[in-house]
Amino acid sequence: MRTRFAPSPTGFMHIGNLRTALFTYLLTKRHGGRFILRIEDTDQERKVDGAEEVIYQTLRDCGMNWDEGPDVGGEFGPYIQSERRDSYKKYALELVKKSEAYYCFCGKERLDEVRASCEARKIPPMYDGHCRNLPPAELQKLLDSGEPFVIRQKMPKNGETSFEDLVFGKVTVQNATLEDQVLLKSDGMPTYNFANVIDDHLMGITHVIRGNEYLSSSPKYNLLYRALGWEVPEYIHVSPVMRDSTHKLSKRDGDANYQDFIDKGYLKEAIINYIVLLGWSPRSEREKFTMSELCEIFDVEGISKSPAIFDEAKLAWFNGEYIRELSEDEFFAKARPYIVQALQNSPYSKHDIAKLLQPRLERLGDIPEQIDFFYELPEYDAELFEHKKMKTDRENSLIALKEVLALIEGLEDFADLHDEVIALVEKLGLKNGQIMFPLRVALSGKQFTPGGGVEIAQILGKAETIRRVNIAMGKLGGSL
Repeated sequence: MRTRFAPSPTGFMHIGNLRTALFTYLLTKRHGGRFILRIEDTDQERKVDGAEEVIYQTLRDCGMNWDEGPDVGGEFGPYIQSERRDSYKKYALELVKKSEAYYCFCGKERLDEVRASCEARKIPPMYDGHCRNLPPAELQKLLDSGEPFVIRQKMPKNGETSFEDLVFGKVTVQNATLEDQVLLKSDGMPTYNFANVIDDHLMGITHVIRGNEYLSSSPKYNLLYRALGWEVPEYIHVSPVMRDSTHKLSKRDGDANYQDFIDKGYLKEAIINYIVLLGWSPRSEREKFTMSELCEIFDVEGISKSPAIFDEAKLAWFNGEYIRELSEDEFFAKARPYIVQALQNSPYSKHDIAKLLQPRLERLGDIPEQIDFFYELPEYDAELFEHKKMKTDRENSLIALKEVLALIEGLEDFADLHDEVIALVEKLGLKNGQIMFPLRVALSGKQFTPGGGVEIAQILGKAETIRRVNIAMGKLGGSL
């Protein structure tokens, strides 16, 4: 098995593109094949500086190392299409010689007229074949005069073309619906549709995984393979990743790419695990897998025909599960930059704060917002103490804080705070939340924090805890 991932260097690696790479890589490794990286840069106008490096970095970061490619070489190179330019013209001219393609001299103005005519008739825009059967003398005259031309594929006008897809089964297209597509542009560069056929053959590609938007184009590719006398590879078309029931994830629409999620604080292992389940099922209840495990079990049979909805809440859940599997030291190494960002030169123990975060955190990027109160107590309103589930209001919160304050002021060893507060709860005949919740709000200015009031107090220390409880009591009306 030889497969390829062939992205265009037009920006960051968006989630749908990354999933295609992942499916291709996993299938190849499952069967002991070779995974090839090819850069398809035939559209020079859309090429973005630095995009190739982003592709390399993203694939390597995700553990998808290629066996052949632009920077590692291989016997079928070069692996960048713009460096293979001379090979495409040869095959385009061979197709012309076989009457499977033809020279087209139609300029932009005429093509615009053809498009406008199609739109006026409410039919799909399609080239009308004006140059398809030029008399030999006229054709030679145009060539001799140096008139600019493209080379178009000559599609059959009757019948149908079918092929077998490993996911969608038999796909049949009426030949009358196939446009005479451009193979070679006037500047000598191939179109995407032509170049990938030539390159896939010359590189010995046996299996092609791509989005199902190419299902309707595949008959065109197959006609090229047959015209050149080449074997057609196995096709595996995958349904799109959607951001909702009607909209696909789209790089052009600014939908999130891999680096966006890394910047938000998602772990690459969680991203990979979640993405592989978008449109593929292991056919078991299990959801969490390592990359090596996926290489052992990934198969075509698990690929769904139905679109997959990208649910960031589910990704966040995955991420939280991976965070909790980290050792304390591993988590602290990943969390420390975010903690430093939030606390700057704060004196509080970053290790202790990390211990509060790990059991509850879903995204590393949420850390600064969750712990900013350690740096400075935010302004907050006394309404925060009102909580129906905790059975707290301003009045009983003030009573609770007075009791806690007296307890704290009398403590000789602040490490005993937890046990003493629990004892106080029992003494007063209250629910835990009626003491713990007001303490949490008083110390953080928030209703939700990583860790409870006692854990926060022990990080803040006795003096700062007393100061913040006094501030809270002032907001609640001082003393009763």
